[in-house]
Order: sequence, then C-alpha cells, then structure tokens
Amino acid sequence: MLLENLSLLYFKNYEEAALSFSEHINCFIGDNGSGKTNLLDAIYYLSITKSAFPGTELQSIKQGEDFFMVKGRFEVEGNKHTVQVSLKQGQKKTVTHNKALYEKMSDHIGRFPVVLISPYDTDLIREGSEERRKYFDSLISQLHHPYLEQLIQYNYVLKQRNSLLKQFAERHYFDRDYLNILNEQLVAPGELLAQERQKFLEEFVPIFQKHYRHISESSEEVSLTYKSQLPDADFAQLLQQAERKDLALQRTTVGPHKDDFVFLMDGNPVKSFGSQGQQKSFVIALKLAHFEVIAERQHHKPLLLLDDIFDRLDEKRITQLMQMVAAHTFGQIFLTDTHLERTDKILSGLSESIRRFEVKEGTVKLIA
Repeated sequence: MLLENLSLLYFKNYEEAALSFSEHINCFIGDNGSGKTNLLDAIYYLSITKSAFPGTELQSIKQGEDFFMVKGRFEVEGNKHTVQVSLKQGQKKTVTHNKALYEKMSDHIGRFPVVLISPYDTDLIREGSEERRKYFDSLISQLHHPYLEQLIQYNYVLKQRNSLLKQFAERHYFDRDYLNILNEQLVAPGELLAQERQKFLEEFVPIFQKHYRHISESSEEVSLTYKSQLPDADFAQLLQQAERKDLALQRTTVGPHKDDFVFLMDGNPVKSFGSQGQQKSFVIALKLAHFEVIAERQHHKPLLLLDDIFDRLDEKRITQLMQMVAAHTFGQIFLTDTHLERTDKILSGLSESIRRFEVKEGTVKLIA
C-alpha cells in the first residue's frame, strides 16, 4: 500500500499544500513548531478519520478559517483510492472514498492502515487506563470491523445509561424498567468487547515480546495482561450488583470501559520499575508488533509514521529500527526531523528512493 500524494487546505498551520511522495522513505525536515508533525497528522486523518493527538476537531482548522480539507490518493494492489476528510464549523465531518460519501465513517477504518511512533507513546505507560484502552480499541478496530461496530454500540448505550443515572439524582425519581432495558442493551456488546480483547492479546503478546527482545537486547521478561471483570463473569449480574453504587455515583462503574491493559516487566509494572530506556523500548516494541499484526492480517504493510524519533531515541534503538528499514521490514515511511544532515547520515545507504521536504512555518517544498 502506498500514499501517492497529499493535499491540504486550511489544515492546522497550513493554508495550502500539495505533496507527491516516494514509495519508500519521505522526510519532513524543519524546526520545532514549523508544522512537520501536522503533515503526519494529516496522513493519520486519511487513515483513521481523526487526529492522532489530543484536542478538539475544530483545532485542526487553521486559525481564522472555518473549514479544513485533507485529501490523498492511495494505491493498493494496483487500484487507486482517493480519500478526502473535510470539516466545516457548525457541520459534521465528512469522509469520502473515490468521491462517494460514507454513510458511516466506521466503514473506512482499517482500509488504509497506519502506525505512528511518536514521543508521546510513553503516555501509554505513564497515563491512566483510558489511554491504553483507546490504543488497543483503535488497533483491534483496524483489524476487526465487527469489534468497532460493537464498540460504537456499547459507548452509545453507556452514554445513555450514565445520562439516565444523572437524571435519577437530579429529578429525584427512579425508573427500573428503563434502566433494565439499557442494561440488556449493554450486556451483549460489552461481553463481546471483553472476549475480543482477551483473544487479541493471546496473538499479540508473543509478537510484542519478540520485538522487545530485538529492540532492547536485554534479558528482562515483558508481558501484557488484560485486567477485566469480564469475560468470565456474568455482565448482567455485575450490573445488578453495582446498581446501588451506580446510583450513588451517577455513572456506570462496571464493564469493559473500566478495563485496563497492564504492562509488566519481570512481573512488575513498567511504569514503576522500568527505566526510561526500558519504557521507550516497551512502547516501540508495542508499535512494531502493531505493525506486524496489521501487515499479516491485511496482507499489505501499513504506512509507518516516525515523529522526531532521532531526537528522542538513543543511538542503539535508532540503529535497530534502521536495520529493519534496510531489511525492507516496512513499506512506505514518513518521518520528521530537525536536522537534514543527521537524517541523511542515518538513512545513508538504506534506500535509493528517498524524498526530502523542507518545512517552514506552514509551508513545505521538495528539496531532494
């Protein structure tokens, strides 16, 4: 799979931009704050239909404008696919594929997969369980569309149930029949999410462990476990047992939205016992396993986005990654860096197909 070109209009700090890409390595070179990462985020939008980074959708619109547009053409097994993502203030975001509007944007997820390695990845370790759930939900959704549909359904009913619990408290009434209906609607998708998460980890963990050994060249044992009240328990029964607590707290306190993915090193939490280097190796191994699983399932390699890794990683880990690039483990790569000389030195001899772009304050031009 290749991204042949990218067009931007009023996206973040870009008024307008049009780029054509190399089939192997594409480098965005510029100072911090110039807009390099925004180009990676535009590519991410074309794949996932939303930003890779925290913030509201409206923040992706250039200041002073009222809409943005991101457009790109993919090539997959000889077939061309044009994808466009647009958002106008006061309107819903739209996503089109070959000019046809998706009825459900979820139908797009997984068609043009992408993997991003960024300085923020260690937030998966440092932050709370919500970050880890979002990460694995996004990954599984790219691989298994029924999972995404059930996740959307679960979140919709969960929002309704939480709203009802707040109404009970604010209006001083209780409607057990309505609550039971929402409980019933929550159970089936909730149980499926827990089962699929556990099933996915069984496949994912050995691949992740392989990549960690390669990246770190160390002897510690790493693992991932799924911490959940399900799938072995009866979800309907858990909801009934938690009813009094839910009413008091005005929110749903049991279910897969409370689950966690626990990151372990030699049986201990990586957050507490892993060094900075070990934590970086851990999240890089996660992303490399992410890449491999998608490549195997989709039968084509996802786009790989590398954001400022030359600034953030030590020489050993960069060398390991570049060895994989040299071995053509990856397909098309997009990376950012602040120094052209450093980029050229690291990439020297790795590929005959490298395209370099200079990024300056929201403008981008081809330099080689």
